[in-house]
Amino acid sequence: MTGFFLPATITLNMKTLALITVASFLFLSFGSAGAMTDETTQAIDIWPEDHRYWQYRGEPVMLLGGSVEDNLYQIPDLEEHLDTLAAAGGNYVRCVMSCRDEGNVWPFARDGDLYDLERWNEEHWRRFATCLEETEKRGIIVQIEVWATFDFYRGNWARNPFNPVNNVNYTAEETGLPTVVDSHPVRTENNFFWSVPAEKNVETVLKYQRRFVDKLLSYSLQHDNVLYCMDNETSVTPEWGWYWARHIRRAAEEAGKKVHTTEMWDPHNLRHEMHSYTFDHPELFTFCDISQNNHQTGQTHYDNALWARERTSDPARPLNTVKTYGGEGPHGSVYNGVERFWRHVFAGIAAARFHRPPSGIGLNELAQKMIRGAREVTDAVEVWRCEPAPQMLSDREENEAYCIADPGRAYAVYFPDGGRVTLDLLDAKGELALRWYDIDGGAWGATEELTGGQAVPLAPPSGGRWAAVIK
Repeated sequence: MTGFFLPATITLNMKTLALITVASFLFLSFGSAGAMTDETTQAIDIWPEDHRYWQYRGEPVMLLGGSVEDNLYQIPDLEEHLDTLAAAGGNYVRCVMSCRDEGNVWPFARDGDLYDLERWNEEHWRRFATCLEETEKRGIIVQIEVWATFDFYRGNWARNPFNPVNNVNYTAEETGLPTVVDSHPVRTENNFFWSVPAEKNVETVLKYQRRFVDKLLSYSLQHDNVLYCMDNETSVTPEWGWYWARHIRRAAEEAGKKVHTTEMWDPHNLRHEMHSYTFDHPELFTFCDISQNNHQTGQTHYDNALWARERTSDPARPLNTVKTYGGEGPHGSVYNGVERFWRHVFAGIAAARFHRPPSGIGLNELAQKMIRGAREVTDAVEVWRCEPAPQMLSDREENEAYCIADPGRAYAVYFPDGGRVTLDLLDAKGELALRWYDIDGGAWGATEELTGGQAVPLAPPSGGRWAAVIK
């Protein structure tokens, strides 16, 4: 792609500059590896050398994270928490626009006992702005979820400002919105999510929804460390997410910014039709969040991730997992959570984050150790130059070991719990250096020598979690 070049002697007025800015943005098509402005290069973007991975501040990057809460901007000790994450090598957090927990504040100001959707609660937006500023200072990527699904159902809906009984702006009769929703979000019984023109076209509600999203964007578009997900675990019409993706992308274009958007569906099976509403629309969803795959375990968990990579291969896009389940809650054990985190790294996933407690391990000491270890291993092998390589392992039992490789240059093998496999090193000629990383101990072992050009047996020094890096 050829960029725009202007003689240095030309003096441009503001109108000309504006036209050039818009034209330049439109000229850069999705996934292009062409010329980019310095500003674009600095922002979170798809790495032009491999569209499966991200780049930030001009360098390819693996996104790894964990946090104590999903709506991180609402916690009181935000800066300390971000420092802990950064010290562990983390650079990825989730920011659900949720206000339902104790100590949270809603985005709207009160008018007596009710909310006024025409006026803002400045404390809410101060917290949000601070989160964006403090994460960007530390080089941490924020994946915003615009609509916090569970804030709009059951007891949370009863106190939500958008509920007609809680605001001075509209009534249930004017909007068709329910005042009570006792069911789980999977039942989709709140018409709030059916307001868009392609569905019920309820402009009375939609104008306040747009106002909320535009207010969010007035802060987020000032920063280069933001990714956008439309919903959390949604089951509603795809038209809802498509509408907001278009809205956000249009607003970004008008601001001269390039943004990346996705949707998160509820079904745990990635082959469910709902996920295709993201997979099949790269013009709207330039990356895919497959967090719900973290309800799976073992070999199935890994195989599904590889299936999703293939399903999204034209065009190739980053796959993120902003929620890795597995903790003291109902979604699998701590052991399951750690396995899932590492398996997704070795399945070529671009971003992995531990879910908040109790459904995940958040950013506790174990999470910090796992993030630090994954950073060590992925940096050592330059994972963004590798591909998942299960075909390079033989004499392997189910869920015994996983391989990523840039054949002839670098290989990494993850063992969830000891084991012994045979690794194909036919493309790697000469002497090779092997280092073991003790995942549980958090340390590298001594360097060993291997001879390339052949298949070699590979077994970690003991049981437990290990990673081998061969270069």
